[in-house]
Amino acid sequence: MVDVSEKKITERIACAQAIVVLPKEVLKALTNNDLITKKGPVFQTAIIAGVMAAKNTHELIPLCHPLPIEDVQVKISIQNSQAVIDSKVKVTAKTGAEMEALTAASIAALTIYDMCKALSHHITIKEVKLISKTGGKKDFKSN
Repeated sequence: MVDVSEKKITERIACAQAIVVLPKEVLKALTNNDLITKKGPVFQTAIIAGVMAAKNTHELIPLCHPLPIEDVQVKISIQNSQAVIDSKVKVTAKTGAEMEALTAASIAALTIYDMCKALSHHITIKEVKLISKTGGKKDFKSN
């Protein structure tokens, strides 16, 4: 684990994104901006999974510090044949937020896959990336 004892406490905000490519069989199940499968409402479940994952990142990724997360937002939109997952994590601490945002987006994407795989195994998790982070030693914004 990295020693963060000398770091200053700052407000840290990180945003991440995951893209899930949905085949026609899955898109046919789309109703009122959500997918309903035998397991239930896919996007609402994925949002909850993403929030829970962000809060438990330190238990999933070795050497991550447990953080007092203040806010997690996960939003899912359909763009063309893709589910675009955007996550935002806010914390006031000596470290953190980016791994939590990336974990939220990743787990939400995996939840969509899990809940839709009965419709098609041609679902692709295309990318997971950090969009931005502020408040630490270095700010970051993707191009």
